[in-house]
Amino acid sequence: MSSSLPFESKQPPQPEVFEAKHNLGFMLHSPLKTSFEEQSVPKIGPDEVLVEIKKTGICGSDVHFYNTGKMGLATLTEPMCLGHESSGIIVQLGSNIVQQAAHSNSLTTAREKAEESNKGTVSNRPLQVGDKVALEPGVTCRMCVDCKGGKYQICEHMIFAAYPPSTGGTLQRYYALPADLVYPLPDNVDLSFGAMMEPLSVATHAVANIGGMRTGWNVLITGAGPVGLLAMAVAKGLGAGKVIAVDINEQRLDFAKQYAATDTYIPIPPNEGEPRGDHAVRAAEDLLRSTGTPARGPGSIDLVVDATGAETCVLMGLNAIKPGGIYVQIGFGPPNVTVPMFRIVTNEITIRGAWRYGSGDYPLAIDMVARGLVDLKPLLTHTFKFEDALEAFEITKNGKDKNGKGVIKCVIDGPE
Repeated sequence: MSSSLPFESKQPPQPEVFEAKHNLGFMLHSPLKTSFEEQSVPKIGPDEVLVEIKKTGICGSDVHFYNTGKMGLATLTEPMCLGHESSGIIVQLGSNIVQQAAHSNSLTTAREKAEESNKGTVSNRPLQVGDKVALEPGVTCRMCVDCKGGKYQICEHMIFAAYPPSTGGTLQRYYALPADLVYPLPDNVDLSFGAMMEPLSVATHAVANIGGMRTGWNVLITGAGPVGLLAMAVAKGLGAGKVIAVDINEQRLDFAKQYAATDTYIPIPPNEGEPRGDHAVRAAEDLLRSTGTPARGPGSIDLVVDATGAETCVLMGLNAIKPGGIYVQIGFGPPNVTVPMFRIVTNEITIRGAWRYGSGDYPLAIDMVARGLVDLKPLLTHTFKFEDALEAFEITKNGKDKNGKGVIKCVIDGPE
């Protein structure tokens, strides 16, 4: 007599079906020529999530494409949906993410769920539909030596939102990404600030990751635009002793002093016929003197971060930094710059490039905002409805609105 054991067949959890709305996108066709166009709703893979975009910030690179159709080595050759600084709400999970969530839920006790709910913060639980998230908008190959070595941000196969050859940006209703490229936002970080995690991660990458800043270091940051200001905020939040802001715009420096800088400096002009190298040395000496900063030893400049790319700032920073200091370049400028090689060699100055962001930069950015170490509110100067995206680009391009108010960071709502 044969018998069989009872067996219960279970179907693997399936992605939730949701009712998609019209996926309207803000498209760039050529310099200064834009339109709103219907886009297809992305179909997600098993390891991806679909996000309904709620907020998108305008980046300097967006403005470059809008103005000229170019940014760095990338050139617009076909219509492109703009935007890459975004946050939103997860509306659909890929099948593998659904299974992970189901497995995790089966291991989580009711008590643990209650404790998590009481905290009001995001834990390490799997992603869920309804989570508010910040988006990291660059997808890499995950297979090359750079990706495997932990430097995925320099992957030569990177597909980055709104950066040719990619034509898909985040200024649309729906955007799909691998699940590990969306970061849940704590309850005390709203979606507008979630959209600013992308540029803030550029700053955490430059100051903390590449610059290796330690508590008590003195930091010089050249350029008081959005990225420079965020770098100042990160340096301050990580416990810098002195944060010196450099810019040619006095109003920007006034804001920087109120926001995160301890000292400010406007570079002295060159003398007639003065070589750039000589002017840089003189400006560096004047900077140190006017801010009461020694050239070496205790209290000298440990870290320089340039967010301008301007040759004058590059040379001044390299002449102001202490022997053994670290110089980090974020800003784009001329393709070639003559540097004070003798000083770099004999003073063992370390020069590092910082490109976008890498492992750990988004979590650090979110944590600093959630803990109150970085305040993004003073930087968010303008918010626009999706249908007014063109006006948002125009005022960002001009640097001020029609009432003369300066623009630091402009955020566009998602489609209603």
